[in-house]
Amino acid sequence: MSAPGTVGPVLVIRLGALGDFVQSFGPFAAIRAHHPAARIVLLTTPPFAPLARRSPWFDEVWEDGRPAWTDLPAVLRLARRLRGAGFDWVYDLQTSGRSSRYRLMVGLGARWSGTAWGASHPHANPRRTVMHTLERQRDQLEMAGIHHFPAPALDWLDADLSDFALPPRFALLVPGASPHRPGKRWPADRFAAFAAGCGLPCLVLGGKSEAALAAEITAAAPNAIDLAGRTSIPQVAALARRASFALGNDTGPTHLIAAAGCPTLALFGDESDPALCAPRGPAVAVLRHAPLSALGVEDVRAAMAGLVPR
Repeated sequence: MSAPGTVGPVLVIRLGALGDFVQSFGPFAAIRAHHPAARIVLLTTPPFAPLARRSPWFDEVWEDGRPAWTDLPAVLRLARRLRGAGFDWVYDLQTSGRSSRYRLMVGLGARWSGTAWGASHPHANPRRTVMHTLERQRDQLEMAGIHHFPAPALDWLDADLSDFALPPRFALLVPGASPHRPGKRWPADRFAAFAAGCGLPCLVLGGKSEAALAAEITAAAPNAIDLAGRTSIPQVAALARRASFALGNDTGPTHLIAAAGCPTLALFGDESDPALCAPRGPAVAVLRHAPLSALGVEDVRAAMAGLVPR
């Protein structure tokens, strides 16, 4: 631990998913502003480590934050690493059962902001589960003594796009979402119909698992360009900085695109609540319809016209 009057190493825990990670940009910036001279370590998982290392908020990024409990050697390695770091402060932004257990690994002498049993600075607001992620995390940090919340600088949110033959102007489509929650996906044929009539080439984004969705859209919309499985997370952000607008389901890339400043229309059904998790950014609109599969293309066009007047 550090000497009296100083702040030793600080640990921030944010394991995923991408949308949640993006919505922690503001808290990350606030923690850095509150501890400007401290060594700040982020504990996360491999998908988010490259993005975190580009950011200005952390001195180190550890990506071994979610070992399988059955992998005892990996759990013990993480426990030794956490205990050996001598953290003074821990800001648990994950606030899950897993991350709360890490309090025992860190050591009970560290100041802890989160929901772990015995935390020195618990997030004790009984309404925490009905707050939007951003407001909940801000409230948590205020209870830990952080009261300055600067707008997070996002000039670093860029990447090389020279591998892509991009048109001068384009829009982004994000047709994927969790494969286990099909109600979060607007049908691919509706994305295709939107793309065919939007007046701009549309880049279809997604991971390798969304290749079939992207192929269906690009087959039906001649102005659509299939980038599924071809972009890294930083490259998605870079595309967002250059796109005219974006249309996407409630999924991680949509959150990243919105945060990067791209005018974004996010589509919600009845499987997630925008009051709790809508994307945030300079120009974001939400269109909710239950079921999402019944939402018409013309309704989406009208909502997009309100967001991006022509």
